[in-house]
Amino acid sequence: MPLDLPFRDETGRSVQLGDYFGQQRPVVLAFVYYGCPMLCDQVEQGVVGALRMLSFNPGRDYEVVFVSFDPRETPEMAAEKKKKALIHFRRPETDSGWHFLSGSKESIEAVTKAANFRYTFDAKSNLFVHASGVMLLTPDGRISRYFYGVEFPGHDMRFGLVDASAGKIGTPIDHVLLFCYHYDPTAAVYSASILKLIRLGGVLTILCIVGGILISRRRESWRRHEICASRFRAHWNEELTKPCSRNCQFIRSKRQTSRPTWTR
Repeated sequence: MPLDLPFRDETGRSVQLGDYFGQQRPVVLAFVYYGCPMLCDQVEQGVVGALRMLSFNPGRDYEVVFVSFDPRETPEMAAEKKKKALIHFRRPETDSGWHFLSGSKESIEAVTKAANFRYTFDAKSNLFVHASGVMLLTPDGRISRYFYGVEFPGHDMRFGLVDASAGKIGTPIDHVLLFCYHYDPTAAVYSASILKLIRLGGVLTILCIVGGILISRRRESWRRHEICASRFRAHWNEELTKPCSRNCQFIRSKRQTSRPTWTR
């Protein structure tokens, strides 16, 4: 993606697209226009609803960027959209992770062309005809995943963010599950990989067998150790009693021989 393109954020401040990259966080990017009467609102609600299902937080784990492809729109319209998104998201502390941009026709055409996002303006209805979806980008600005439509399953969004971050976010369980799922670019969804599941099942089976053998050998070793220890204790107790009996007999014999004899 061309990260040096100029835009304005929801406060009217001049920014570049690259301001939201290079921070070791993936970016959720959606193209909408704020005056859209229906479809764009559904896309925004779908993105917010999917992200709300995740434990990840914007501004800490990833960035969310909405770019208007209508050059007539203003930062005030962007600010209104951001306000509604934060109310729907219900985590006001994530305000710094949400960005709603507007820009010139040149910047819009350059960024939408790079993302292969197509739209046309219908002068008769004064509306745009456009595709719907969301993109996940890597921290260095490369497109990692596309999700089409207006509804985005939470697990797809989570896997996509973990993928785009190159493992920098997510739990160990996420990485294990991601090994068992693969992204299907034709359907733009994550689905279970049968071959990987079979491989994982084979590895787990081998580990269980090896673990069972080791446990069995350890139990056998302990059993032999206990037998040897019991024999040693029995032998030792026997040896302890022998000197005692001998000493006692020796002492008794000495006492008997040392008694004085009396004569008349």
